[in-house]
Amino acid sequence: MARYVTSVPTALAPDAAFAFMADVTRFSTWDPGVATSVQVRGDGPGSKAEYDLTIAGSRPMVMRYVVEEFDAPRRMKMTSQTRWLRSVDEIRVQPHGTGSYVTYDAVLTMRGPLGLLDPLLGLAFKRIGDRAAAGLRRVLGET
Repeated sequence: MARYVTSVPTALAPDAAFAFMADVTRFSTWDPGVATSVQVRGDGPGSKAEYDLTIAGSRPMVMRYVVEEFDAPRRMKMTSQTRWLRSVDEIRVQPHGTGSYVTYDAVLTMRGPLGLLDPLLGLAFKRIGDRAAAGLRRVLGET
């Protein structure tokens, strides 16, 4: 299992910060690991919405994310599972002064025989997470 957690302060009010983060179709604007994100079920952010995220790389891979929990404007949890990977991503927004803190918490687990490689996954996942965190700071206008 690999985990990456980052918290980014923003001048955006909690409602605005959550609305931005809950729109999964925007992930490619801040996460360089996401080439595209398309909503395939639902009409905008919400519980049971589904998104196909194309993960960038030499061999692009599509992962279907399902929003499992949606508690606007505080928390959203979504999951994706392929034959070899399981991803659980949680977004939390907390008020902070006139702005807010946005926390992104992602857990990636290798499945099946690849589970033996989980310790190595953490090293690569940290590099991927650091790039995504830098993108979040850029779009949320870290204060």
